[in-house]
Amino acid sequence: MRPPSKSVKPRLLFYLLLTTYGLLVVGCSQHQAEPVIKIGFVAPLTGDQAPHGEDMLNGARLALEHAQGSGEIVPSYRVELVPLDDQRNPTQAVAAAKKLVSDPDVVAVVGHLNSSCTMPASAVYHQARMLQITPVSSNPKISRQGFDTFYRTCATDDLQGPAGALFAIRELGAKRLFLIDDMTTYGRGLANEFEKKARELGAELLGHEGITQGDKDFTPLLTKLKAQQPDLVYFAGMFPEGALLIKQRKDVGLSGYFMGGDGLFDPVLIELATAEAAEGVYLTTIGSDIHAIPTAQAFVNAYEARYGPIGAYSAYAYEATSMMLWAVRQAGAKDRSAVLAAMKRLKDYPGLFGLQNFDEKGDSLIRDIGLFTVRDGKFTFLKAASWD
Repeated sequence: MRPPSKSVKPRLLFYLLLTTYGLLVVGCSQHQAEPVIKIGFVAPLTGDQAPHGEDMLNGARLALEHAQGSGEIVPSYRVELVPLDDQRNPTQAVAAAKKLVSDPDVVAVVGHLNSSCTMPASAVYHQARMLQITPVSSNPKISRQGFDTFYRTCATDDLQGPAGALFAIRELGAKRLFLIDDMTTYGRGLANEFEKKARELGAELLGHEGITQGDKDFTPLLTKLKAQQPDLVYFAGMFPEGALLIKQRKDVGLSGYFMGGDGLFDPVLIELATAEAAEGVYLTTIGSDIHAIPTAQAFVNAYEARYGPIGAYSAYAYEATSMMLWAVRQAGAKDRSAVLAAMKRLKDYPGLFGLQNFDEKGDSLIRDIGLFTVRDGKFTFLKAASWD
């Protein structure tokens, strides 16, 4: 009988290692297969509006963290956020919506930022019977489509536009106005609401023109405005174009007031326009000063400790995500229908802005509009605004 080969022990070691590796792989696979419930999040995360989108995403992440801190949201399930970038483009927004609804783990979505993105995407979510809560898409037509899957946590532009016009005419004394919008669902809708109220109040409309998002040179338009000498220029659009209008307005020597809506409410506006050019600019926002709301102070402290200054829409994304996670917790299962049904039962939710309730269209019954101005390089809250 021959003695055992010296290669037996190495082979035995090899098989032991192989078995151990197999057990590790199985263990990892089992971990990866852990049941998950996903919450979609969609906003512009790249491009010129990325600062807004990132601020919103930070708010959503903090909401998930706080919800998880209150205990398991759904027993035996891990809940995670799935961020997607719609690039502020309606086509990309629809593509993102289709991607989310095709994933059976996704039960609801927070989004979008722009009304022009929310409008077409909302039809995709409705067809899939998936709960959608937009933090800030403010065009009133979205909720008038009759989609019972749609909710929003902000005031609408048929309130914000009139509030801006009332302030401009009654308090600033502006009588001759020129309107500019960015021809998006949000911009054109807000400008039209401002114009309607301004005409009702007897103001003279010198003109109403559109620009395109991404344009850089507004000098010809502003030079034409200078010849007309308006008391106030109102811009309904977003901060990248707003900053250029403000800066170039100063460069061409156009005097008078400059005012806009909540799309301008980002510190990047002041940085791009320069503090000197932005001084004295007025704007309306969909809500009051978050720092002055008692029920929001815990959020303010937590957010600023983690991410720094609160963005224009951070609190609204936090609110939308928190309510969505409440609905998921109430549903107690990975079930889109159950999550939507739970949201319909929501009443007097203790949110950042007070007790949240919604009307039959999905619009929040908290309809605050704030007035801000730029003073010494910062946004300064003036007061809550009236729209009638």
